[in-house]
Amino acid sequence: MTETLERWSASLARELDIADFEVDIDAVLALAGVAAHAVLRPAAPLTTYLVGYAAGRAAALGEASGEEATARASEIAAALARSLER
Repeated sequence: MTETLERWSASLARELDIADFEVDIDAVLALAGVAAHAVLRPAAPLTTYLVGYAAGRAAALGEASGEEATARASEIAAALARSLER
């Protein structure tokens, strides 16, 4: 599974013209898992999308590096999901 996800991630990153960005697949899947279990399963893709958007925005505004912005947004999302755990 990991090899397939790595290939998919690299291919998609190239197509999106962000090939130089390294995706931490394990971190993305862990965050998706927290959202899916604490909120609802459909919260997983929504959460990862919003975290990516927020991180990209923060990095574009110069508020943090891409990695720092991603880590911060992920922490916020995971904490919120855990606080709403059903």
